[in-house]
Amino acid sequence: MNESLTLFGLSTTPLELISFALSVAVVWLNIRQNHWAWLFAIVSSATYGVVFYRARLYGDMALQLVFITVSVWGWYQWLRGDDSHDQLPVTVLANKGRWLAIAGWLVGFGVLAWFLKSFTDTDVPHADGFLTAGSLVGQLLLSRKKLENWHVWIVVDILYVALYVHKGLMLTAVLYAMFVVMAAIGLVAWRRAMQGAPEGLAAGDAMVLK
Repeated sequence: MNESLTLFGLSTTPLELISFALSVAVVWLNIRQNHWAWLFAIVSSATYGVVFYRARLYGDMALQLVFITVSVWGWYQWLRGDDSHDQLPVTVLANKGRWLAIAGWLVGFGVLAWFLKSFTDTDVPHADGFLTAGSLVGQLLLSRKKLENWHVWIVVDILYVALYVHKGLMLTAVLYAMFVVMAAIGLVAWRRAMQGAPEGLAAGDAMVLK
């Protein structure tokens, strides 16, 4: 699964290609608020964990283990997460919650960057630490169906494109460029759902909404 191959002019591996396809499915299902996204997330996290280990992106590798754990919790939250045990609705963070999310991101960045620089041979400890911490924040907000998770993912995914280009993971860089677009679509679709739009909204429709 680690042999090199070329796809549309991009160097990749079969495992990275499988991870790519699974990750696209995860984001698409998240946009649709489909709880099966969490199952795909568990599998894609496992396969990408191996990809990142081979690329010496240890923060991202460890993040996949966290994602697997959070995905189990998120799956439950989406199905039975509110006080009435009904399906979890889309909501927004209060101001306190936003500041806590920012503070958590910064603290996580500091701790992870220090750990990666001190105890691993990664050549990108600060970038890896910053984006790993941001991804954790985004995943927690996603688990609770907070609208702001899409804001976090847009920022993180843009920066991940540059990181993966630097590491030679070109197919994954393309994937994260797609994630930026899909996160923008998700932001619009979830905002409409929060405002009481019909649940059958297609992603294509979401793109043209004001």
